[in-house]
Amino acid sequence: MKIPVTILNDNKTVEIEQGSSLVQLAKARGDGTLVASVNNEICDLTMPINYPSKVRFFNIHSSAGIRSYRNSAMTIMLMAASRVLGKDERIWVEHTVNMNFYCRNDGRELTKADLDAIKKEMRAIVAENLPFEKITVPVERARAIFSEYGLEHRIKALQYVKTQIVEIYKVGNFYEYLYGPLVPETGCITLFDLVEYNNGFILQFADPRKDNELLELKDYPKLCSIFSESGKWANIMQVDSAGALNEMICSGKIGDLILVCEALHEKKIAAIADAITKNEKKVILVAGPSSSGKTTFAKRLGVQLRVNGKTPQLISLDDYYFDKDKIEPDENGQKNFENLEAIDVALFNENLLDLLEGKTVQLPEFNFLTGKRQPGRTISLGERDVLIIEGIHGLNPKLTNELPEEKVYRVYISALTQLNLDEHNRISTTDTRMLRRMVRDFRTRGFDAADTISIWPMVSKGEEENIYPYQENADVIFNSSLVYELCVIKTLVEPVLFRVPCESEEYPEANRLLKFLNSFLPLNTDLIPINSLLREFVGGSCFK
Repeated sequence: MKIPVTILNDNKTVEIEQGSSLVQLAKARGDGTLVASVNNEICDLTMPINYPSKVRFFNIHSSAGIRSYRNSAMTIMLMAASRVLGKDERIWVEHTVNMNFYCRNDGRELTKADLDAIKKEMRAIVAENLPFEKITVPVERARAIFSEYGLEHRIKALQYVKTQIVEIYKVGNFYEYLYGPLVPETGCITLFDLVEYNNGFILQFADPRKDNELLELKDYPKLCSIFSESGKWANIMQVDSAGALNEMICSGKIGDLILVCEALHEKKIAAIADAITKNEKKVILVAGPSSSGKTTFAKRLGVQLRVNGKTPQLISLDDYYFDKDKIEPDENGQKNFENLEAIDVALFNENLLDLLEGKTVQLPEFNFLTGKRQPGRTISLGERDVLIIEGIHGLNPKLTNELPEEKVYRVYISALTQLNLDEHNRISTTDTRMLRRMVRDFRTRGFDAADTISIWPMVSKGEEENIYPYQENADVIFNSSLVYELCVIKTLVEPVLFRVPCESEEYPEANRLLKFLNSFLPLNTDLIPINSLLREFVGGSCFK
């Protein structure tokens, strides 16, 4: 029996046999299609189609496609490592380095010879063109499978699955449990590499922006030191996976965990204040991506500077925007407030130089209602005063090209998640920040989750152009992530995500985030201290 399938990419309808998959239709496109959405649900191409459906195909140039590509390449790598090293070696997939995956072996450090052997086996698996089969098994069977590989955090995660059956992937005789669809067969993954890096290795991926090229390998020593610090914090708290965090909640120890998390933050902020005081810095620039907690960090830093006898004065870089009618539109005809060109850099430097010379300065104030700059408050700097300036361009050397470097201190802040779902399923820092923003946007602006999802690509583009290239310019990096925060955010963001209509363009992303949050038990906001960085998003902060 034939059923109609509408291909939304091409705005056309074709007929396929009921119960057949989308694999042949995808191959016929010739554009490297990897996954699809069927009636607005992201799925792998092997899923049988039994009803008239609306289908959209995704290749590596889409977020759904690149996610599938990376997870599939990772599965091939883990399968190859199991063949080469044996089941007793346990590889953790941890964080990203320039969109590549940083991995480490949970035991001995792998040598170049080890990596070369794994890479050779990966190519053999690709050449076999094995199918990625999604199978449904009882939870107990899944636990038994993963216990063979010693994946204790995977088993802990399954303990909190609210069903008696789970879907896992099988490729050859290797099994994997992933949050998202894979490509149809191993032969789809042809471009990758393994490179030694920072006591572990990088799984290098294809660059979605360029054909047949790998993503650039960049060294981020300061950023990597923060990930190392995060690992130490996780050891202190004895929580490095979602399952371990859920155990803390069930055992009633979560209150102590929250206090330790917050104390680690306070200790780090105090150390930053001590460095500023010791080095007699007068201008502190705080920069970071959206929803990293810059505002609360700046205020908590101000408190610690007061402890050291300093008087902090806060300035927002937003007040130095040119009038809206003077900002050139971008290629889409939109006024882009994310670019440095939207900032009156000359006036900013003039004001700060005057302040450093002891002069009294009237600061500007940008009125977002009128889109114009107007006169603001008048300030001067005494001997004990320091300026704390928050803004996305704080690490860009062009912003402060006239200031004496010995007076400037730069802080980069981001939510660099130290938690994994399990050994192989990492938690995206971007997802954490988007969920934070979703909660805050709904609470303070009345924005739905769909609104936040729809603008996120533009937010990410601005970060890639204006923040990430300069993160290594920071004197210090502060990790605003809190190991327990997704349990709190879950209780506030799920109702907002459920409001996204099933037929909307934002639904697949909302649904992905809902499935991701299923890995966490809920936690009430009552336990969170009122000065916590998390309060910036969930409300109830003591900072106004």
